[in-house]
Amino acid sequence: MKKLGLIGGTSYHSTIDYYRMINEGVGKEIGQDQNPELLLYSLNIALMRSGDQEKIKQEYLRISKELISIGAEGILICANTPHMVYEFVQPQIKVPILHIGKAIGDYAMKNNFKNLGLLGTKPTVKIGFLEKYITDNYPIKITIPEEEDIDTIHNYISKELTQGVFSEEAKTYFLNQMEILEEKGSDAMILGCTELPILIKQEESNFALIDTTRLHVEMAIEFILEN
Repeated sequence: MKKLGLIGGTSYHSTIDYYRMINEGVGKEIGQDQNPELLLYSLNIALMRSGDQEKIKQEYLRISKELISIGAEGILICANTPHMVYEFVQPQIKVPILHIGKAIGDYAMKNNFKNLGLLGTKPTVKIGFLEKYITDNYPIKITIPEEEDIDTIHNYISKELTQGVFSEEAKTYFLNQMEILEEKGSDAMILGCTELPILIKQEESNFALIDTTRLHVEMAIEFILEN
């Protein structure tokens, strides 16, 4: 099995799900009496809250190199927003970063989705790194929330979800946002924050939900089990 380096902590709530689901998924293939070797670096989420993009890029590069130095054969960033560092970090390391955008794009193509509504933090939506990756590599359109809603979405994520608060108020708000995105043409919804699948389950929604955590985990499991 390949040894995977995980960069988590943004937030630790979803990092726990990543760790558990990777172990469970690999265990189903190799036997539940075994588990894969994983290297986990859980950083302080204050780094992301700082908004200092240069500092964020440099820290993810440093952590990636540290994980590689102790045996990581691939890097998995356990969140959507930190993928903003991908184009900076990937050319400077010799192992692949398993991009969450590929997991999303492959799933969308498999299910014939053409227009994906994107719900996520302000950087994920506004900087456009996830949208760019998907639209550069797949014949898929990305639809984002209205400008006045982006800050509210970000506040729910940063002030509640990443701190372990999953309220009915937040759930109702995000379901309403999905209705708006559907009206704008979206045929599936990217839960573009790895806490959103914790907040909203598929059975609680009438929309096709793209669970980025689950899809990213499936990519990780496939990588680990590759010969």
